[in-house]
Amino acid sequence: MTAPHEIAVPGPAAAFAAALSAQLPVIETGRLRLRAPGLADFPLWADIFTGPAGTHLGGPFDRDDAFTEYAAAVGLWFLRGHGVWAVDTREGELVGFVLVGFEPGDAEPELGYLFASAAHGKGYATEAATAARAYAVDRLPSLVSYIDPANTPSRRVVARLGAHPDGLRDGAEVWRHHPATEPAHG
Repeated sequence: MTAPHEIAVPGPAAAFAAALSAQLPVIETGRLRLRAPGLADFPLWADIFTGPAGTHLGGPFDRDDAFTEYAAAVGLWFLRGHGVWAVDTREGELVGFVLVGFEPGDAEPELGYLFASAAHGKGYATEAATAARAYAVDRLPSLVSYIDPANTPSRRVVARLGAHPDGLRDGAEVWRHHPATEPAHG
């Protein structure tokens, strides 16, 4: 059920939000478009956070908790100059999110990716994360991914990105990205 705070109120406030969103970077890859997230994208975020993947993200989460996480990720753009992108296919289908974030508990900026289960196994996470990392490397002094050791698919993605394990932090594996690192092929 959609809560009132999940629905844009038309008028000047919505127009202002759209104008702010238009200022965020858009990144195009071979198959994907990384763009500013909006309220219309929240249902997929909520599905990811309240579903089985939520356990790898610090959950379980309910829908309101997921909204708080979404608002924080979107708000990072205004506080830190980086944040979350919604990831669409070139056909316009929302398939997930990629994030360059710096959240409470993080020791340094993080590259993260969250995709709908229907999008798994198609290389979207690797493609979107590669693009987000390219955006971040010239803007941030370091970049890591924090991976739940039980999240084998995410570990495969970060390894494909060329990141290297660099210890543990609060039970998560720290994978370090290096600016000169290119994704592994295969």
